[in-house]
Amino acid sequence: MSADTARQHRTGGRWIQRWEPESTEFWEESGRRIANRNLILSILSEHIGFSIWSLWSVMVLFMGKGYHIDPAGKFFLVAMPTLVGAFVRIPYTVAVARFGGRNWTVVSALLLLLPTLAAAYVMHPGTSYATFLLVAALTGLGGGNFASSMTNINAFFPLRRKGWALGLNAGGGNIGVPVIQLVALAVITWAGAGHPRLVLGIYLPLIIVAATCAALGMDNLAPMRGDSGALAAVVREKHTWLMSVLYIGTFGSFIGFSFAFGLVLQNQFGRTPLQAAQLTFIGPLLGSLIRPLGGRLADRWGGARITFWNFAAMAAATGLVTYASAERSLPVFLTGFIALFVFAGIGNGSTYKMIPGIFEAEARNRIAAGADPELAAARSRRMSGAAIGVIGAVGALGGLLINLAFRQSFLTVGTGTPAFLSFLAAYAVCAALTRTVYLRRPRGATAAAGAPALAGV
Repeated sequence: MSADTARQHRTGGRWIQRWEPESTEFWEESGRRIANRNLILSILSEHIGFSIWSLWSVMVLFMGKGYHIDPAGKFFLVAMPTLVGAFVRIPYTVAVARFGGRNWTVVSALLLLLPTLAAAYVMHPGTSYATFLLVAALTGLGGGNFASSMTNINAFFPLRRKGWALGLNAGGGNIGVPVIQLVALAVITWAGAGHPRLVLGIYLPLIIVAATCAALGMDNLAPMRGDSGALAAVVREKHTWLMSVLYIGTFGSFIGFSFAFGLVLQNQFGRTPLQAAQLTFIGPLLGSLIRPLGGRLADRWGGARITFWNFAAMAAATGLVTYASAERSLPVFLTGFIALFVFAGIGNGSTYKMIPGIFEAEARNRIAAGADPELAAARSRRMSGAAIGVIGAVGALGGLLINLAFRQSFLTVGTGTPAFLSFLAAYAVCAALTRTVYLRRPRGATAAAGAPALAGV
């Protein structure tokens, strides 16, 4: 596509030609209002996307003995959406710049009709396990919505407000997990475990509503361009992969535990589908609601500091869960597991705040070394936008790893205790990584190179 053709495609009522959120005058005059409107509608679409992404975490509650799927098979079934969701996040991120945030939000919302209609068609005893796996994989499209939504909202807000905005956007989306679990609880309570299609019937019109609201109320940013160069550059940045590890620890934990919680309760503590459904929504709900607080705390105290102490708290909560798992104490187990959700939510907000902060710190280093301030700032925005997509994609794989760990643990010893021990070790590694790279101030030659600017991002 030529430059002239590209400009023609980026004109019209839904394309904003000038966007300067770092300008206080522009922000107060019109930027804040436009950004907040897009944020609200983005949350709605992402919320539905998360619900569909986590669809099979509740469909398995309806799959009784007539489906002939053992616990290990169910853990693998709920792992499939996280695998696909991780891989589609990068193309979804690129699509925002290529087609426009508003346009892609409409398309990505409508794509959710595919897995929802497919699930309605196959959800009955007698369907082959391979078919269930294929349809579960389709729901991974909902995981892509998160990456495109976060990339889009990141472009709308100034750096000083990104932590809160990204936390609110992600938290509102994350609430889609407990909401669909509450919907499933209501269906099981009032109609029984033999009517899974009622859940799908509720969400089909909601998908249409989300797409319609995005089409009528959201905007595209013309200055936001596809940047394959930034994507190629960001995968060569060590901080992209270091932050991916941290995000596996926070978001991977949140989504992995959300998908697996009900199955763990059924298989380790003998809960019925109704009893499990009465408990599964609590942790994801609290973790979603508290995510904006993680961003707010990071805005004030620094993302690295909050992230470090948060991983320490996650390790402590995992220790409690491991003890409860070994002793088969359900009250202690629920206390520790819900604490894990809360800390994962806080960590989601603080780690996402660190991403633009890291590239902003590198921009300051470049300016101090004599680089042009405008070029350095532009590079920072490009790199942080690309990094959000890559880190979000890799982080989502944490959900896959958690469900595979549970599958192997229950397959081998019949409990989740070994899996929890592996999670405990992982959080200790994440805490050490955060402290070593982002909190410790280097000395000597490294300090002279400007590395201290990264301390406490």
